[in-house]
Amino acid sequence: MSQNRILIIDANPVLRSRISSFLVAQGLAVYGAANYTEARALLRKARPDAAVLDGNLHDSDIAQLLQQAKKMAPRVPVLLLQDRWSPPLEVQALAHGASEVLPNPVELAELHAALSRLLASSAPLVESSGANGRPEVLDPFLGTSPAILRLREMAGRVLPGQSPILIQGETGAGKGVLAKWIHQSGARAGQPFLDLNCGGLSRELLESELFGHQKGAFTSADACKPGLLEVANGGTVFLDEIGDMDLQVQSKLLKVLEERVFRRLGDVRDRAVDIRLISATHCELLDLVHQQRFRSDLYFRVNIISLQVPPLRQRVQDIPALSEYLLRGLHGHGREGEMQLSNAAMRVLERYPWPGNIRELRNVLERAALVAQSSVLRPEHLHFQSVPLAGLFAAAPEGGTLKQMERAYINHVLYAEKGSIECTARRLGIPRSSLYNKMRRFQIPQGTGRPFAPLPIGGTGKPDSSEPTLGCALSS
Repeated sequence: MSQNRILIIDANPVLRSRISSFLVAQGLAVYGAANYTEARALLRKARPDAAVLDGNLHDSDIAQLLQQAKKMAPRVPVLLLQDRWSPPLEVQALAHGASEVLPNPVELAELHAALSRLLASSAPLVESSGANGRPEVLDPFLGTSPAILRLREMAGRVLPGQSPILIQGETGAGKGVLAKWIHQSGARAGQPFLDLNCGGLSRELLESELFGHQKGAFTSADACKPGLLEVANGGTVFLDEIGDMDLQVQSKLLKVLEERVFRRLGDVRDRAVDIRLISATHCELLDLVHQQRFRSDLYFRVNIISLQVPPLRQRVQDIPALSEYLLRGLHGHGREGEMQLSNAAMRVLERYPWPGNIRELRNVLERAALVAQSSVLRPEHLHFQSVPLAGLFAAAPEGGTLKQMERAYINHVLYAEKGSIECTARRLGIPRSSLYNKMRRFQIPQGTGRPFAPLPIGGTGKPDSSEPTLGCALSS
């Protein structure tokens, strides 16, 4: 907290001084402003991490006050102090961009606690930079949509605990970013954070990566190797796509969660371990339990706390803020000044359904920044690897079955990935073995990404040359 800067915007000098003195005593750097003119100057000079706003600064309603405050600092959380506080006013303030609302005059200890929560939950997480200096990790709560605000509130509540967390959401929605934020913002910050994607790994490889092995445990084990659990002792282990974990490995992981011990492959002694487990999946684990592909006892252990990351199509109003953040990260492609999106380009981004979510948005913007000849990105600079869902479903016959729709989508992704099984499986969020099984079931031949005809109505499984192919749908 000692490095955080707080901006107090309050016309009453006595109250402003009272709040400032208390927060300074808590180790915070505090800047005071009596009006918006002073606040704008301090925003440029001090770059605060949070702002405390007097809700009665002048004769304006809550919506106007917050609109001006968020316009000055769209990424700075605003704590609103409201004289006539009530639950309806709080709901109105939150809907217009306030991060939290407290009654005024405020209890100073309560104000400090609220600021601590906001600073922990809203600070952008940037672990490292790439060769071009752009951030590698996003703020998981960037935006003001109701869906992302709900996620931020829930994540802030579970932050202090040590119980296992299950993060659910579509591929590319930001599950890994949220997991890293939880680690960095919690009590285990500074301790190891190790992640492993369970998708596509064989049982033997997954066991070796998680638990490690002794020399001679198997043919190629010519030296002892510590596993992720051992290396991450005291920190956090993030298991992505835990639904793809082999059942035998699941039973060993359950023992780790219940008894806090594990055993290396080929070893005879148990090793104590202290980790916080964060898991993630794009599928519904309960369905896998019913299919006997995931242990029910492990499901209840990893699902003590559940967080749902919303897909980008459910938070369209966050696309401008996300795009601005991503474009700032792209600064340095041999250009002077930051890249900007034209109004027309932004409308295109907001209409697109984003099946690849934030990961796809980042790729689209990065590609556009490379091909554009100016610092303003226009619609012609935007290239989408995926087609809108309406265009995709046009590849299947009208009134088609779920089987036909699934086959059409697999065809579409294969076509976009130029026939690469590995890339297609990763994009679909399934193991390669599952993709091969689906291709055999739907009679999709392996190739170089050429389009194939969808299943005809009636489900015979044989392509009908009279129907439009997926390639035609993509190019139309």
